[in-house]
Amino acid sequence: MTDGAGDGNMDGPGGGVAVEPLGDWRRTHLLGDLSAELDGEEVVVGGWIHETRNLGGLCFVVLRDRSGRVQVTLVKRKDGPLFSRLASLSRESVVMVCGVVQASEKAGMGFEIRPSGVKVLSVAEAPLPLGVADVVGADMDTRLDNRFLDLRKPEVSAIFKIRSTILEGVRDALRREGFVEVHTPKIVATATEGGTSLFPMKYFDRPAFLNQSPQLYKQILMASGLDRVMEIGPAFRAEEHDTSRHLNEFTSIDIEMSFADEEDAMGMLEKAIEGAREMVWRENQKELDLLGISLPEQKPPYPRITYDECVEMVSSRGLDMEWGEDLSMEATRIVAEEMEGFYFITRWPTEEKPFYAMPFEDRPEVCRAFDLNYREKEVTSGAQRIHDPVLLEKRIRDQGLDPRGFEFYLRAFRYGVPPHAGWGLGAERITMIFTQADNIRECVLFPRDRHRLVP
Repeated sequence: MTDGAGDGNMDGPGGGVAVEPLGDWRRTHLLGDLSAELDGEEVVVGGWIHETRNLGGLCFVVLRDRSGRVQVTLVKRKDGPLFSRLASLSRESVVMVCGVVQASEKAGMGFEIRPSGVKVLSVAEAPLPLGVADVVGADMDTRLDNRFLDLRKPEVSAIFKIRSTILEGVRDALRREGFVEVHTPKIVATATEGGTSLFPMKYFDRPAFLNQSPQLYKQILMASGLDRVMEIGPAFRAEEHDTSRHLNEFTSIDIEMSFADEEDAMGMLEKAIEGAREMVWRENQKELDLLGISLPEQKPPYPRITYDECVEMVSSRGLDMEWGEDLSMEATRIVAEEMEGFYFITRWPTEEKPFYAMPFEDRPEVCRAFDLNYREKEVTSGAQRIHDPVLLEKRIRDQGLDPRGFEFYLRAFRYGVPPHAGWGLGAERITMIFTQADNIRECVLFPRDRHRLVP
């Protein structure tokens, strides 16, 4: 290698240890790609110093990158300056190492790297605010305050590798079904569903809000002829929850499909989740093994249970529940004891759902809405939507809202729009299920809740 390996001339923050520019050094391999089969081959690798064991004449440095760990072995009498340089570095300092892969039965992985050159790129301050190699845990606030360090733990980064695959699997499944990916505004003048769960903002000289959902815009697109649309993007809810399952900013996976009812939407949701499950199974076995978990084995179609059946089930267990009210946490737990894995709750009371949910013609107090639950967790809500502008305007008024505030939305329904249906799936919620995380904050890089605005 060129560029003066080990000849740094700039002081870093770690006790005067010199740091160097990257220069023309580039990695030839990720650490996880190395094996004893490369015995004798020269490689250039880079990563963080995970752990150092200095035995006096021998020094073992464990290097870590996103793919795995490798032991770098130095012998003091042979490696002299390199030995001193690596052995003196603090944990989590960033280095590049040029060296030869050497098969070794004594090394834990069956091989090690014997270095011929080292570049020190960044020196970590000590002590660390959060341990990376340490087995000792930390509370959630400490972890989130130091998320950049928390994510260096393989079991934490594994969650986000799985999340990435989930989104890819959903996109792939929906594209196969003819969906076009779109992006709708996140700064809006009108609440999607009314209510007070809105973050207000000033848009130049006018009041505006952060959008709760792309609902109104994806319905407008059903009047455009795009026919099937999907969106993966942020949504905002100003709800003062303080639970392990709620966030104020989250990623919503939304679809809307024309010439469809709620049964079609539920079928599409099953395909999306199954597509994600299959892709995670193919591509994330390493992460699943690291977390010590397995994916839900349930295959579509998922069981359906009506709201009326839920009320009967809950009442039979001695819990008071009046028809028309939402399921409490206790009621949901009772239903979950009877239903395994994923299941749909269908035919909800019309007044319990947003104004755009389509009522049944023969029983207007019930609408064509559904929730998808996984055990006691709500994962998704969806429905067939109202496409009749007269009925839609009536439902807006019935919920105490002013149709004039929805004119931009209602206008689309006056010039021909087909029956349509859709749903919104929380990316964090489905990631919780696939990774068996106990707290939704585990499944978002930088959570936003009622207490946390930074980092």
